[in-house]
Amino acid sequence: MAAISLAAPWILRRAVRTFSLPQPLLHLNPGSCFHGTHRPFTFPTSLRHTASGIRHLIQAVKGNFDDLLKGVGDKNAIEEVKHILEMARRASSRREVLHSDFLTPPVLKESMMALEKLADVKAVAQGGYPQAERCRLSVGHPEALTSDPDIVAALSITGNFGFQPCSHGDFLGSILGTGIAREKIGDIILQGEKGAQFLVVPELADYLITSLEKVGNVSVSCTRIPLLALEYEPPRTKSFKTIEASLRVDALASAGFKLSRSKLVNLISNGDVRVNWTTVTKNGTTLRTGDIVSVSGKGRIKIGEINSTRKGKFAVELIQYL
Repeated sequence: MAAISLAAPWILRRAVRTFSLPQPLLHLNPGSCFHGTHRPFTFPTSLRHTASGIRHLIQAVKGNFDDLLKGVGDKNAIEEVKHILEMARRASSRREVLHSDFLTPPVLKESMMALEKLADVKAVAQGGYPQAERCRLSVGHPEALTSDPDIVAALSITGNFGFQPCSHGDFLGSILGTGIAREKIGDIILQGEKGAQFLVVPELADYLITSLEKVGNVSVSCTRIPLLALEYEPPRTKSFKTIEASLRVDALASAGFKLSRSKLVNLISNGDVRVNWTTVTKNGTTLRTGDIVSVSGKGRIKIGEINSTRKGKFAVELIQYL
């Protein structure tokens, strides 16, 4: 698909302003007196052509957006992607930069793929650190978005977690318990006995510092830290190889998670299997190097190097996240 320009709304506004009729004409009733004669009012030919052009322009913009949304693979993400595209349209037409809340990996992926097809929009995703899964998206005209905006803040939660360890869900629940919506919070990085660090929209940092007092039964303090102070580690993995007759998701995932093929098929039917954060509905979905497969409650694997064997099968490297 050719790159789509979002300049159309700006052109539309200019056209409407240029060819708007004087107010008295806009309030004429059918059969009213005009220059001493009684006749129905009709637009001059030039204005009729202009109105027709504006109508076609509106239809073209709507059609382009519809085409972009048809390409969204994860149907659960369509509404959020539509919101991102509308935000990009406003930012580009106004020559400004707008920011989303934190997006889930599927929405971020689908939004970036759609935005890549727009000619006059630049997009930057930021989650606070390189491996971040939940990211905020900044969109704007390339002339306006010239550097990475400061749109992510980092906070540290500390307390005596040595005797009362807390899970990711415990920290998330306590943060949301202050009244903050989930989309305002990015990743949470667990630190064992020390507590956790997490990402948040900057405008809510001070509120959380004063409002977050407990995680579970542990009294905590919350402080702001630089992004460079985040203590994240590259994910721990282990690799192994499997020989399979095909590269279907049910074949490779059953080998990677050590589940029976029938069990994996049931998980796919229940919507519990995702490829690159997008729910798969077909057992025969073909995988390739770099794809990430996740199963609810089982973790995730990455498809590594794929080689053909002499017997026509596939030797596949599977990378398991620990």
